[in-house]
Amino acid sequence: MKAKALQICGTGSGVGKSVLVSALCRILLQDGYKVCPFKAQNMALNSFVTKDECEIGRAQAVQALACRIEPDVDMNPVLIKPVTDVGAQVIVRGKPIGNMNARNYTRYKAKLIPVVKKSFDTLSKKYEAVVMEGAGSPAEINLKSHDIVNLKMAQYAKAPVILVGDIDKGGVFASLVGTLELLTKAERRMIKGFIINKFRGDKSLLDPGLKWLERRTGIKVLGVIPYFKNIVIPEEDAVPLDNFTAGPSEEKQQKLDIAVIYLPHISNFTDFDALSSETDVSLRYVSRPEELGKPDMIVIPGTKNTLFDLAHLHASGFVKKILSAVGSKFPPVLLGICGGYQMLGRLISDKHSIESSRKKIAGLKLLPVQTRLMAKKELSRVRARALFSGIELLGYEIHHGVTTVPKSCKPLFEVFERSGRKVKYFDGACSNNGRIFGTYIHGLFDAPGFRREFLNRARLMKGWPALSCAADFNPDAQIDKLAKLVRESIDISYLYKILNKGKAQ
Repeated sequence: MKAKALQICGTGSGVGKSVLVSALCRILLQDGYKVCPFKAQNMALNSFVTKDECEIGRAQAVQALACRIEPDVDMNPVLIKPVTDVGAQVIVRGKPIGNMNARNYTRYKAKLIPVVKKSFDTLSKKYEAVVMEGAGSPAEINLKSHDIVNLKMAQYAKAPVILVGDIDKGGVFASLVGTLELLTKAERRMIKGFIINKFRGDKSLLDPGLKWLERRTGIKVLGVIPYFKNIVIPEEDAVPLDNFTAGPSEEKQQKLDIAVIYLPHISNFTDFDALSSETDVSLRYVSRPEELGKPDMIVIPGTKNTLFDLAHLHASGFVKKILSAVGSKFPPVLLGICGGYQMLGRLISDKHSIESSRKKIAGLKLLPVQTRLMAKKELSRVRARALFSGIELLGYEIHHGVTTVPKSCKPLFEVFERSGRKVKYFDGACSNNGRIFGTYIHGLFDAPGFRREFLNRARLMKGWPALSCAADFNPDAQIDKLAKLVRESIDISYLYKILNKGKAQ
């Protein structure tokens, strides 16, 4: 028996589709369904490695967590990772098949239709309910003819559609009605409900608009979800604007000021979600050198185009600013993760043109390592032990680079398990003064013991006392909070009526 299916579409990108799918997955799980997420095609720089070494969108991994199941490549069979403004790496069933520009990918899409349908069919046989996520807007006129993720996928799955609008952006009624106007009559009949997301203020003031919307379209508004800040759910592909600041506020002066460099092709910035949950941390993203100030810690994160972003750091003045900070009387802790780790070294070479036509570029020369970008992409989950503390953690690697570390340089981790197999090798590098670190391991701060130990090193360098490990950052509990908020904000009985295609629950 095939699973029941429901698709969440949006009036555009960033309206909250991914988060809402996570909430609905948890609600269905709580109500007794064996449920899973599905997004046929995802364009995102935040990704995740499955147990069988396949790469999928990070959002689908979070949605799988909401279902309390293991992430699977069928949940996101096609992943697009932008490398430049006009080109992207195309990943099919968890493995990269090459870089394509938009025109070439459009031609290639026809070959992916049976791939995404097969993935959906596989999930539909294993689960009782599938919560599907659309991409962007279902009314993109230039994309509809070769759509493999929005309404054509919903049509194949026989899934009713709920359309989500973001009121915080402004113009939500125009966005919802305008989306409907650009659909065909048959497509409009697929839309069975509206949800308005990210509302601030008194909902009763919105009621006249909701009644007008229902009269105008004949489609029910299932509910209005409040804007929230106290629930931490990993973002699909955009750092929240609230995290961009020019410096720590006065009330945060007694906290560790951690500045993450916002690279043009930043990826896997979900590495820092757990850091932002610590009470003694003020985490901010900086996109210009003058915003850096004098932080206690600087992080250069992962990137999908290391050579381009390193050239950007040189040209923008970031490198000069970072080197000045490192050479100051009271230098910050400096951490590079994945591409950021490569940038801290002496040289990055790309003779295979994996990322660009540029064959090599000088790094910051703060660690005595060198990196070669290779055609093969490393994808693995790892268990590692921090050599300076002995604390163990679980993380994952996603990179094309092979980094050579001289024997005279201290590594940061000993990796003892890789994709379920026992191994023994060293990862990362540390400077002699114990202030500069680099690693390929993503998700390292999700381990509460390592996170607190790393933060305490920075605290002790400032002359502040170390803190004990607080309650663990619990993503599962955050999803429960999200599900409770959504359940209280929408008409659940009508949601089930839609899921059951008009039949009573």
